[in-house]
Amino acid sequence: MTTMIARLALGVVLMVAGVGHFVSAEEFLAQVPNFMPAPELIVAVSGVIEIALGLALVLAPSRYRPVVGWIVATFFVLIFPGNIAQLIQGTSAFGLDSDAARLIRLLFQPVLVVWALWATGAWSDWRARRLTPRRLQKSQR
Repeated sequence: MTTMIARLALGVVLMVAGVGHFVSAEEFLAQVPNFMPAPELIVAVSGVIEIALGLALVLAPSRYRPVVGWIVATFFVLIFPGNIAQLIQGTSAFGLDSDAARLIRLLFQPVLVVWALWATGAWSDWRARRLTPRRLQKSQR
């Protein structure tokens, strides 16, 4: 039950954040590194991706949840450079108006990765597959 609530909560968080990319695009533009082309397009595409990932977390059948978890975790890793860029560039957004606040925010990105893996069963599924002898894995398919 706890992982279900965590999965649904993360799904809602992602959907709300995805919608935010369109409602408050300026805030999200602050996270696009200066060297990236077409920052408005990056914000829009990442917003659509967040909405899709949120929906997948909420709606995916249980057999697909571990895969969804790995995809969501990978997404959080891929967007991490944007958070680093916000710190390096000193851009204020989302109420992060100091280097200390932006640095503290960086610490939460690994929490999101772990949240995605735990709430979807991706971590335990990976460990089970890793610890199960290969011939048993083949017979279970």
